[in-house]
Amino acid sequence: MTTWIFLRGLTRESRHWGEFVDQFQRVMPHQTVVTLDLAGNGRLNHQRSASRVEDMVADCRLQLALRHIAPPYHLLAMSLGAMVAVAWSQRQPQEVASQVLVNTSLRPFSPFYQRLRPANYARLLRLLLPGAAPQDWERTILHMTSRGGHEAVLPNWLAWRHTHPVARLNALRQLLAAARYVAPLDPPHTRTLLLGSAQDQLVSVQCTLTLARQWACEHRIHPAAGHDMALDAGPWLAEQVREWFFKSP
Repeated sequence: MTTWIFLRGLTRESRHWGEFVDQFQRVMPHQTVVTLDLAGNGRLNHQRSASRVEDMVADCRLQLALRHIAPPYHLLAMSLGAMVAVAWSQRQPQEVASQVLVNTSLRPFSPFYQRLRPANYARLLRLLLPGAAPQDWERTILHMTSRGGHEAVLPNWLAWRHTHPVARLNALRQLLAAARYVAPLDPPHTRTLLLGSAQDQLVSVQCTLTLARQWACEHRIHPAAGHDMALDAGPWLAEQVREWFFKSP
């Protein structure tokens, strides 16, 4: 059995994959999927978030070791989770057989205004200040990350926030980790697929296109999805992975 490790982004947890895990396993029926939470999120919300992506990698590896899930791993990761995947494949290449990076952005390849679009600065600042209501937080995140009008997910998101809230300090530490991470200039030796969303309102799709040129690796762009491609275009995302994975390198 092939083991896939799924990693989400800033302040998101494994339950935010929603229906995508089932969509993925329908087209990849003989794969094992393991969804990990980064420290500070989801089931690990009581832990302090790392402020360095490299420390997030170490924590993910420890989680898998404690669960006796051995490498090699195939990584499917979004946003901050994709930064973790890049650092993982660069530092422990013998553990990572392949990686699919969704809507990621990396220094030094893309400028800050593409890595986080300026229209979001004020919105994020309001959320990080004391007094932001949970419903305002989740609704704002949905509108920043989705272009599909998925208002039906909000009750679940609010319930998860109630049972496993992400501390404001942990959100700041995760944001710091994303801001300070600098990827190696050399392309990864790990087989890599880059997926981007043309309508991403949080991170410019140019980040994916630039990275594809720098690394000379395969990439595919969805024309209508937002940042949360698993929510907006889950079946398409799963199908792209299937086609790429079973194609001869």
